[in-house]
Amino acid sequence: MDGRRSSGGWRLTRREVLPALGAVLTLGACGGGGSSAAPPPPPPLSDDAFLDSVQRALFLYFWEQASATTGQVKDRALAAGGDTGTLSSIAATGFGLTALAIGAQRGYGDASAIQARVSATLTFLLAQTNVNGFYYHFIDMDSGARAPGSEVSSIDTAILLCGVLTCRAYFQDGAIQSLATQIYDRVDWPWMLDGGATFSMGWTPENGFIATRWDTYSELMMLYLLAIGSTTHPVPASSWDAFARPSLSYAGYTYITNPGAPLFIHQYSHAWFDFRNRADAYANYFDNSVTATLAHRQFCLALAPQFPDYQPDLWGITASDSVNGYTVWGGPPSLGRIDGSIVPCAAGGSLSFVSAGCIAVLRNLQAQYPLAWQRYGFVDACNPLTGWYDADVLGIDAGITMLMAENARSGFVWNTFMANPEAQSAFAAVGLKPVAS
Repeated sequence: MDGRRSSGGWRLTRREVLPALGAVLTLGACGGGGSSAAPPPPPPLSDDAFLDSVQRALFLYFWEQASATTGQVKDRALAAGGDTGTLSSIAATGFGLTALAIGAQRGYGDASAIQARVSATLTFLLAQTNVNGFYYHFIDMDSGARAPGSEVSSIDTAILLCGVLTCRAYFQDGAIQSLATQIYDRVDWPWMLDGGATFSMGWTPENGFIATRWDTYSELMMLYLLAIGSTTHPVPASSWDAFARPSLSYAGYTYITNPGAPLFIHQYSHAWFDFRNRADAYANYFDNSVTATLAHRQFCLALAPQFPDYQPDLWGITASDSVNGYTVWGGPPSLGRIDGSIVPCAAGGSLSFVSAGCIAVLRNLQAQYPLAWQRYGFVDACNPLTGWYDADVLGIDAGITMLMAENARSGFVWNTFMANPEAQSAFAAVGLKPVAS
């Protein structure tokens, strides 16, 4: 029986109700006595089984919405499948490489086919156009041609490299390990500093380095740690001290953040680097992300008088699609033109921080708003108040949910990625030391 979960329990679908009702009427017409109790509904999925169903759908995105020859993953695709676009982002490919490792570990696909896809991806990346080891943010997934106007991106290259190094640590294949090492080792990290203490956000051949820098706490931690841990072209460990760490107090929560950025900044680096039970001179960054998630939940609940869909088991706003296109929104403090939309990857990306609360959001969203669930899992965003549902899935948003779901379930991505000696040496260099749990 295909029962569906509602706030009041399990309910039958229309397809199930009609035959059951017909059977009862037939029994009454024949004068049958006694009772004919309906069979009990199936038990609800365990949290682990629910997350497994989410991850299986997300794995399909990274398998189907990527080039079979180059391995490059689409930046976005239709949530129902059948997408014909070819624009890829290197960040989506970085998440995708990690998703392939998860899929191999969990048996979501044929192990030999997955390994072959990883090998093809790394082979393409080693030959792909780059500038001092850094990649263009957006490319055509089949040809590798630079998308018009795309920058060579420092942070997106870092996300890609996290996926590359995850595969190097997981797949016991000499060719894969050699390709991954070559891709990582050729990155000239000091070049992207452009003579400063912090990294430029990127470079274009038309205008040179982008003036804006990664100089304030955000998803940047992975960028600095990869650069500090490099054995070929490192930056000094003092670079870790060069970016600002502003503090915010909201509704009794105090934490390091970037007031001009949404929730995902507290999630991305944590998808690979295991900050649990560690602290440097500034913070325990894992606990900081727990606090940021709880503060964001409270921020959403405080908006309930204006947007009544925000409830204890339905919240979450981070950079995503909206009815008016892609937007950067969230809080605290309030950022963007919030309209009551729900962004599933806000909770999905914090599954490792506030597991029970984030699972409750995703369960509720799937049960109460079935149009939010498509072939590749949740659509990028929806608005329960207006009935708007995004048509697309975004690779990076699918990716952060995929990885953090796995870390919440098993710690697999953390354990695999942290087996890279460069990650361990970077932690030691910046003073990220174990603390009592």
